[in-house]
Amino acid sequence: MTILSARSLGLLLDAWRDDSARAAYLALADRIRLLVLDGRIPLDTRLPAERELANQLAVSRTTVTAAYSELRDAGYLNSLRGSGSVARLPHATSRNLQDGAPGMLDLTKATLPAIPAVAEAAVHAAQELPSYLGLSGFDPVGLSVLREAIADRYTARGLPTDADEIMVTVGAQHAIALVSRVLLSRGDRALVESPSYPHAMEALRDAGARLVGVNVSSDHGWDENGLEQVMQRTSPTLAYLMPDHHNPTGLAMSEELREKTVALAATAGTTLVIDETMAELTIDPGTPHSPFAVHGVDGSRPILIGSLGKSVWGGLRIGWIRAERPLLQRLVRGRNSGDLGTPILEQLIAADLFSDFDAILAVRRRQLRIGRDHLLAVLGERMPEWRIPSPPGGLTAWVNLGSPVSSQLTLAARNEGVLLAAGPRFGIDGAFERFLRIPFAYPLEDLDRAADALARAWASVGRYTVPEQTYLAAVV
Repeated sequence: MTILSARSLGLLLDAWRDDSARAAYLALADRIRLLVLDGRIPLDTRLPAERELANQLAVSRTTVTAAYSELRDAGYLNSLRGSGSVARLPHATSRNLQDGAPGMLDLTKATLPAIPAVAEAAVHAAQELPSYLGLSGFDPVGLSVLREAIADRYTARGLPTDADEIMVTVGAQHAIALVSRVLLSRGDRALVESPSYPHAMEALRDAGARLVGVNVSSDHGWDENGLEQVMQRTSPTLAYLMPDHHNPTGLAMSEELREKTVALAATAGTTLVIDETMAELTIDPGTPHSPFAVHGVDGSRPILIGSLGKSVWGGLRIGWIRAERPLLQRLVRGRNSGDLGTPILEQLIAADLFSDFDAILAVRRRQLRIGRDHLLAVLGERMPEWRIPSPPGGLTAWVNLGSPVSSQLTLAARNEGVLLAAGPRFGIDGAFERFLRIPFAYPLEDLDRAADALARAWASVGRYTVPEQTYLAAVV
């Protein structure tokens, strides 16, 4: 069982007191409830004792006792003698955990619906499948036809690549977790951007890493001085970066900083793991960036991770790792303890899609441009006080609310039928209460519905109640 210390919970509860007239114990209960719903307090985690949390928050023990009692009554805590208070969800079912309540608009996932080409590729793949049925089906590296297609894509983008430098994985998250498990030992430092992709941070922590952050802001991009200082002072074992349409800001790192980052990593002995899952989802016209590894040298090139989950469809669980051959051999050995290969049929579907990938990307970029411009317009009309940047690529807008109320607004939005991930979900230790990630890769009618709901929620912040239907956010 995971145990959450009073200090750690205190960090997650930053700015939990709101300006409303609500009792302190209700404000505390509501914030802990959101942390459970958002996945920042994992289920079955033991919360700190009432006295310890009261001392940490500088409130009376009565306040914490009343808050815990409120959470128990609502089904978010289970208290057992000798085990303390353990986080749970009320009447949790697979539907609660995966699909949300009926009728809810789920914007916790930054993803596009599948394109018709997926169904067509599936038909072609099924016709090709019989020729592979004589094989075992267990292949930790991937089909040569798909690895060659991925390698050709890298070569066309300016990074000469051979098929034996590619491993096919079950999506990008699988790739991140595998690389983390193989390269990290418990206690190693791992550098991440702040904000960053939540499930990547979870994978790094699961591998035993201690995270150190480098700021990325919509106004100024990557903190170059901060990056240099963290590299020099902590010598992280691994650095996980999203330089191409960073999630959640949508920004792209300059070529100059890419070169500097590779040089800093080489000096510090840091392995760069570059998430390129949104690298080709550029919205604004301009010269596309080459793959990050063009800035490396043989023997120490950055590891590249990609997938079709963002550009094609999340239900097509195909990702990949591009790495030098000795490291790929280590990854193969490390993979065998977790899985024995990527499904053959899905690989054949992916290989078929790569044959017309430029056309697919053209459609996606047009969809994203329309969605981004529409979302920015409707949010600007309804909430003119928000600062809403126009990201040059990716799938999301990183909105500055102007006040540290992201968690509170997220709870209020649930009452209005819209699921969102609060800004702190993307921070290392509960930061970003002023920010909200809003995907624009949805039909325009859904974006209108979300904007209307957010406007109502914004007007009601401080006067909300938590709906009976609950949902544990899986942020994508």
